[in-house]
Amino acid sequence: MPTTTRYRRRWAALAVLLVAEAMNLLDATIVQVAGPAIHADLPGPAADIPWFSAAYTLPFAAFLITGGRLGDIFGRARTFRIGVAGFVLASLACAAAPDAGLLIGARAVQGAAAALIIPQTIGLIRALFDGAELAKALGTIGPVMGLSAVTGPLLGGLLTQAVSWRAVFLVNVPLGLAVLLAARLLREDRAATRPRLDVTGTLLVAGGAGLLVYPLIDPAGTDWGLLAAGGVLLVVFGFQQRRAAAPLVEPSLFAHRGFPAALAGSLLFFAVMTGLMQVVPMQLQLGSGADVRTAGLTLLPLSAGLAVSSYVAGARLVPKFGSRVMFAGLALLVTGVLAMEAGGVGAYPWALALCGLGMGTFTVPFFTAALDRVRPHETGSAAGLLNAVQQLGGTLGVALLGGLYLGTGTAAAALGLGAALAVAAAVAVVPLTARKKGSAPDLSSRRGP
Repeated sequence: MPTTTRYRRRWAALAVLLVAEAMNLLDATIVQVAGPAIHADLPGPAADIPWFSAAYTLPFAAFLITGGRLGDIFGRARTFRIGVAGFVLASLACAAAPDAGLLIGARAVQGAAAALIIPQTIGLIRALFDGAELAKALGTIGPVMGLSAVTGPLLGGLLTQAVSWRAVFLVNVPLGLAVLLAARLLREDRAATRPRLDVTGTLLVAGGAGLLVYPLIDPAGTDWGLLAAGGVLLVVFGFQQRRAAAPLVEPSLFAHRGFPAALAGSLLFFAVMTGLMQVVPMQLQLGSGADVRTAGLTLLPLSAGLAVSSYVAGARLVPKFGSRVMFAGLALLVTGVLAMEAGGVGAYPWALALCGLGMGTFTVPFFTAALDRVRPHETGSAAGLLNAVQQLGGTLGVALLGGLYLGTGTAAAALGLGAALAVAAAVAVVPLTARKKGSAPDLSSRRGP
């Protein structure tokens, strides 16, 4: 095959992977705006609204690391195609759902399918490119994700207002079919040594995460017994991983305090970020009577602030100031959340812009610092675990902030909790900036994140 043809084929294959990544992020954000409209059309308890989002992100988080391991075992391109096919079918089931219960079930299948898709993308990109081209290819992920984050809430509002909430799910069908048709461009790739699947670990982490989230969404009251059971299962999972022959998580990651701090910070930060994007549309539609298009447009300053600050942080701030930039981002986030709590709906546009600026300013140095001391053989496990905890944090944010809003009938309590979680995230990430004996992570010496 001529060099020019191979070059074009590689970049066309990259486009396939980027569309799949964008499809996942769109699906995670587009429903947050449409939730109240879905609830109005599919009568049931108000507690169903957070589940329209959480039912997707919970299985996504729980099976993300397992999805990566399945790609190692059966081939990343094959696992990718299976995940996309399942995602398309689940999207059709969501669009046709006659009641809230079936919709929530179909959303869970969507999330599980996404857990097969997303872990394969980095491995497949590495199989396609090397050297300078690999860095260039990986660099395309950020802008695509930023654009998807901006587009999701806006598209959700416009489609729901102009057509129906069902169109929100049908968007995935042509995208998914296009990805499946073009997936023949992908080169098959799998681990050099075929690992075993840790079924026990998968069941423990999925059960523990589910038992933690389920009682938090119920606005009628928290079932502390289920919460305790979820915590116990996750503790058992930790011990089981130390003894497993083929653990889902590399145990050596927890030998230094920086990585556990990163997990705690990620959990808390993304709980605030995702919970905020759940509560604001609910308050606007259920509390203020705004239409779904207005709710989607109101989130635009947050998405725009996130996109702009991510670029500025990576290009300017992190090279100059290093990991200290994280705390400036968290300060902006807390200021924006408190401004919404104090100023009400009228303050939402500019306060959400502050939140978005804080989110982008935090995330770029955070992930750089979180992976700074991870050794090469730990990188895959560390990245997968951070991604899974990020999704679990988002699920908990939807449960905590959304459940509190539905239980109190006011956004102020939920926003107050969000500010408290952001402060806790700041405390949790302090060890990431601490100097290690013999070496010091110096992000400012790098050209980018």
